[in-house]
Parts: sequence; structure tokens; C-alpha cells
Amino acid sequence: MVGSANLNIMIKAARLAGRSLVKDFREVENLQVSTKGPGDFVSKADLAAEKIIQEELMGARPTYGWVGEESDAEEGADPTRRWIVDPLDGTTNFLHGMPHWAVSIGLEHKGQVVAGVVFDPAKDEMFFAEKGAGAWMNETRLRVSGRSRMIECVFATGIPFGGRADLPDTLHDLARIAPVCAGVRRWGAAALDFAYVAAGRYDGFWERSLNPWDMAAGIVIVREAGGLVEPLRADGNIFDDREVICANGAMFDSFAKVIRG
Repeated sequence: MVGSANLNIMIKAARLAGRSLVKDFREVENLQVSTKGPGDFVSKADLAAEKIIQEELMGARPTYGWVGEESDAEEGADPTRRWIVDPLDGTTNFLHGMPHWAVSIGLEHKGQVVAGVVFDPAKDEMFFAEKGAGAWMNETRLRVSGRSRMIECVFATGIPFGGRADLPDTLHDLARIAPVCAGVRRWGAAALDFAYVAAGRYDGFWERSLNPWDMAAGIVIVREAGGLVEPLRADGNIFDDREVICANGAMFDSFAKVIRG
């Protein structure tokens, strides 16, 4: 697939950052790690990857705004466009030597995410989409699953670590969904959860207490693969509420009814 100039810039930046992260992942036991908070780690690798992405994206589009997990937000000369970046989604997996983490880059235009890239360097899987142009993984067009019976569906979520206020809500969610589905997975990288819904690997995904950089790229990838993405509260706002639910269209309503209670 031949994408726009912006999408090609995003893919290039993700690959460059991924290459740097893979080198550090091979020596993960030697990384110098500092603690930002309980269960929330940042490494030299994380910071280096964000620097690579920022230099690549802002060098190509210096007028765009910037929101990144590890750096201060920047207002661009063009107030209608901004990059939304997580250089390493799944940091805890990374630091424990588990090969399930990703680079996530979204492009927002006038309040809507219009392009997204989620790159899994450990598996060499590049998920990407542009509004109106479909979703892809490497050279393969993506479509959400066609399953419509809850009992056949596998869902993904994030389970809060100790001390998070939303843990009771998530446990209640699990108590409602587990008895009526084929399984729930918690793999610790929200960007890849979105990507796996788009690829039909998961049938749906929900999570609370996410940040814009966790969700931006994934939202457009799922939608362009034919999935539905909504706030967890039916009348809410995904970024403001920091909550999301997504699934294939065939069983979205059934899934949402269970999760929303």
C-alpha cells in the first residue's frame, strides 16, 4: 500500500525508534531504570526512542504540535495538527524481557485522529491506517473479526496494578464478562490490543485510565478495519474520560451492554 507523505514519515519514524529499542531489548538486564511511580517505569531506551521519533516527525513537519509520553507538550504553529506519540507502549513487558511492546504514533487533525501507526519491532509487525484508506499490517489488509456470539469471542483489557483507583471497576467488569465469553487477555500494551482487534485476533477491547498516546493510533486503525470505537460511557469522550471500548460491529452492542452494566 502506498500511503500519504505523512503516513510514510510516521512509518519511517516508528522503524527507526524500533531499531533502537530492539538493541536495548537484547540487553534489557543492563538498562538503567528509574521509577516514575508504582508500576510505572521509564528507561533510557524509552527516552531515546522518543527523541528519535520527535526529531524525525518535527524535522519533517516543524509546524505541527506534539504530545509525547516522556516529554512536554508543544503547541505548533499549525494549531489544527499534532503528533500524539508513545515511544514504548508496554514498558513493563520490555523491562521484564517479554517481547510484547510497541511504538505508537498518531496524527490528529482538527480534533480527529486521521492516521495511526503501531509498530511491534519484536515481531516485525507494522499496523497502520489513514482515515478513508483502510487499515493494514505490513502488506495485509486488516478486517475485524466476524464473530457475533459472545461465547465464541476473546476480549482484551488492562488490569490496573496495585494502588490504582480503577482496580475495583475492572474486577467488576471481569466478573461480568468472563462467564459469557471464550476468554479475556491482559497482555500489557494497549496499542497492540487495538491493533489485535483490527486484525481480528481479539474480538473486542476495553480499558480505563488510558492516556491519549495509548489510544490515538489504535483508534483510527480499528475504525479503518471496520470496527466500532466508543467512549466507555455512552455519552462520554474517549480522550477526556480516558476510557474506551471497541469491537467488531456484529457484537459491539452485546459486548458494550455487559461492560457498561
